[in-house]
Amino acid sequence: MGGMPVTGVRLVEAEQAPLLARPFYANGNPGPIVAALAHVPELLEVTMPFLDVALGPSAVDARTKELVILRTSAVMGCRYCIQTHTVVARNTGLSVEEVAALRGEAPLEAAFTDPQELALLRWVEVVAVGPGPVAEAARREARAHLGDPELVELTLLVGATLLLNRFCTALELPTSPKALRRLAAEGWT
Repeated sequence: MGGMPVTGVRLVEAEQAPLLARPFYANGNPGPIVAALAHVPELLEVTMPFLDVALGPSAVDARTKELVILRTSAVMGCRYCIQTHTVVARNTGLSVEEVAALRGEAPLEAAFTDPQELALLRWVEVVAVGPGPVAEAARREARAHLGDPELVELTLLVGATLLLNRFCTALELPTSPKALRRLAAEGWT
């Protein structure tokens, strides 16, 4: 096993990738999520396009998506997603204080003052931790700040992040060395 670390599941190397998974290795190391999913290329083929759309560019700006992804990951305690999305959030322009609050290392209200962002973060928490229906007060607050398209997309983003959180945590996927170096350089270790 050359370049891929051993985790809770063997990560599939490019030369061992099944035929259906090989396109995902065309540009080099595809990362641990793809390398784990490559065991079941039929799932890889449908999961990655879904994740690309859910997490990728849309009418919802990148900052808002990172608020959702990093906060969901912190609430769920997914080491891989917290580490990876701390770097993404900083690259997206979130401040050190905002990232610390999203990670649960400071109160959200200390870093966020925008009522729409605070309503969104409260929505993320109630959707992420469930169970059962969302309380009417939380629904009203979210609807006061988000239109139906945003509410649908951001709620699905919470769900997609939860899927990734459980997948990455259960399989103990490794954070990339590049991300770990960046985290260490910024004092996030």
